[in-house]
Amino acid sequence: MARGGINKAVVHKARQAILARGEHPSIDAVRIELGNTGSKTTIHRYLKELDIQKPPATTSVPDLSESISGLVRQLAEQLKEESDAKIDEAQKSFDVETTALKAQLQESQQALAAAQQQLQIQGAALAAESAELATTRSTLQSEHTRNATLSQAVGELNVRLADKDEQIASLEDKHQHARDALEHYRSASREQREQDQRRHEAQVQQLQVELRQLQQTLIVKQDETTRLNRDNERLLVEARHIQREIQQLKDQCEQQVLETRTLSANLAQSQGARDELQRQMQDQAVQLVQVDAERLQLASQVKDLQAGIEALRATQQQSTQA
Repeated sequence: MARGGINKAVVHKARQAILARGEHPSIDAVRIELGNTGSKTTIHRYLKELDIQKPPATTSVPDLSESISGLVRQLAEQLKEESDAKIDEAQKSFDVETTALKAQLQESQQALAAAQQQLQIQGAALAAESAELATTRSTLQSEHTRNATLSQAVGELNVRLADKDEQIASLEDKHQHARDALEHYRSASREQREQDQRRHEAQVQQLQVELRQLQQTLIVKQDETTRLNRDNERLLVEARHIQREIQQLKDQCEQQVLETRTLSANLAQSQGARDELQRQMQDQAVQLVQVDAERLQLASQVKDLQAGIEALRATQQQSTQA
């Protein structure tokens, strides 16, 4: 496409003017004729097309008649008009295609802008999701640390429970020794009464001597009873102390259970660890129930021991009155 309004018709007119002056229609001469406008490449192309359509005459035709010259000029003008019409049609078609291409280019640019905007939105959403993921990971790490601390506390609680179990076992051993001592005392008292009865039946004359011996034996037995009462009171104090410690331990376990439940609500993704911790707490609760049952059994045994002591006192009183 010619630039600056240059077309084939204008170049043809300038070429004809140069030829009319008897000069050679070179590219520079045509450009000067056009007022130093137009591209040399465009001018060269148009000149080449004009040379192909109408080769320059090598010899003059002075002998042509006037009618033939007029016909030639008419044909040349008609050819020029047809070529100009074709050029104009081609130019219009080119302009239409150019407009369509510009419209497509604008649509593509708009689609590209929309895609870039969507990409920016997605990038912002991805950044927000990344930030939220980082926050979630930090929260999860904190919950894991708290879970480890709680597990350590539960382990320490298990150690304390084991110590309390050992103390309870030791206390049971002491009560067993006390029961053995009481049984031994009952056996000794029974044997002593039998011996006293045999002596009373066999040796009435030594009644005073045996009575003094019996009184001395009674004093010894009273001392043993007093000692047993003191041991019983001490055992009762220890039992109450153990009961208080068991209650404190139970309260701690309940507090641990509450903390474990709270932790379970926050750590939905740590279901396995939470279930394991709950099972441990349930086992500890069962152990506490067992310890409580053992404590009640121990209190019952203490009551039985007290009843035995009271029965022994009554027996001693009967023996004294006899």
